[in-house]
Amino acid sequence: MHFSADHDALRETVRDFVARELRPHADEWEAAEGFPDSVFTRMGELGLLGLRYPEEYGGQGGDYFSAIVLAEEMARCGSGGVGMAISVHTEMATPPILKWGTEEQKQRYLVPAIRGERIAALGITEPDVGSDVAGIRTRADRVDGHWRINGSKLYITNGVRCDFILLVARTGSQEDGARGITLFLVDKKLPGFTVSRKLKKLGMHSSDTAELSFNDVEVGDDAVLGEVGQGFYNLMWELQGERLIGSAGSIAGAEVAFEETLKWCKEREAFGRPIGTFQVNRHKLVDLYTEITVAKNFVYSVAERWDRDEYPVAEISMAKLLVGRVTTQVADTCLQLHGGMGYMAETGISRYFRDSRLIRIGGGTDEVMKEIIAKTALGL
Repeated sequence: MHFSADHDALRETVRDFVARELRPHADEWEAAEGFPDSVFTRMGELGLLGLRYPEEYGGQGGDYFSAIVLAEEMARCGSGGVGMAISVHTEMATPPILKWGTEEQKQRYLVPAIRGERIAALGITEPDVGSDVAGIRTRADRVDGHWRINGSKLYITNGVRCDFILLVARTGSQEDGARGITLFLVDKKLPGFTVSRKLKKLGMHSSDTAELSFNDVEVGDDAVLGEVGQGFYNLMWELQGERLIGSAGSIAGAEVAFEETLKWCKEREAFGRPIGTFQVNRHKLVDLYTEITVAKNFVYSVAERWDRDEYPVAEISMAKLLVGRVTTQVADTCLQLHGGMGYMAETGISRYFRDSRLIRIGGGTDEVMKEIIAKTALGL
């Protein structure tokens, strides 16, 4: 069994919180293209931002499936951007602090992040560098006993609201490639750290996404996370967790869209009967249900290995690739089954159609996943 009685109790708690405090504001936050920082504070008060972090840092001491429960239930909030912003904070920007951070870094960044008092972002992508992480150009150079950071980052979730960023920067030469990269923890309040612009997106409207600039931002050696020059390899570990939790949340979103569409097909009548009673539509629903179930259970099987501290890179890439394909099909079919109403914003299906597309781009495109699978599983 993937979930225990404790997981079930956690699910009930999160579902109740989402229904009472998040779902009612979904339309408002979508229109405003942002949700209040108080959501982080509230979730910190409820202990939801540190579910699988040690109790000594304010966490709940749970396992990886506790994080999956949160990702799945956040998919019910009616706005994909909220769940994504929380996931970046809890499962992308902060896990490396626990794994490689000094005690001082954990107290300064991880503890307040778990309490929801400091919001985290992850800075990888650059204007000219997306999937080719080893080619990043943002630099951190040693100057007078400090690190001086110059460059920019693009498509950064929580970039507008963040208090600090886990920054990927080059400390070696461009020719060093993956060997010349280091991770830094950088406070947003530092001189030279600016939000160049808030970006408009196809979907995930309630999350803030930014382009960030670093102009002679100075940090000390205490800002280095892990070892100098080892950032690429540490980042590859982070990306596995990012892809896995993204897959879990995305397939949960597909399940929610399916549930809403199934209800619609039972109630909506055409030609004198519910549209779900037509064989062609029944078969479409069966296909979606089957694909969702298979993808979800594959994600669970990979999550079990990740929870055992295994490193199933190929399988995580397969999970993300599979989930991306399934969610795309679910989004398109569910919208089609809603007919003209599916094209209207009021149903939520059109929002899901836009939000769901990101899983095939963010955290590594489909093409990158295929290359990883080819190399790690097929030896090609």
